[in-house]
Amino acid sequence: MDRNKQREIASKGGKAAHQKGTAHEWTSEEAREAGRKGGMASHRRKQEQSGPDATAASNAGGEQMVARDSSEPPMIGSE
Repeated sequence: MDRNKQREIASKGGKAAHQKGTAHEWTSEEAREAGRKGGMASHRRKQEQSGPDATAASNAGGEQMVARDSSEPPMIGSE
């Protein structure tokens, strides 16, 4: 199916769900978690596309990405 046609159909479905009152409303916590997952997936995908040399270069500063609870403040370079 054409990408624009599919987008049009999905848009109509979303609008109808909102009018009917059955559409999903994101809480701030759900949105935060979805954004975190998307960012991690995007970062991982970029590393895989760049290859092992790019990964080594990006870690040259000694900083490591650390998974953390979303309620904690960001911690750069800590383990």
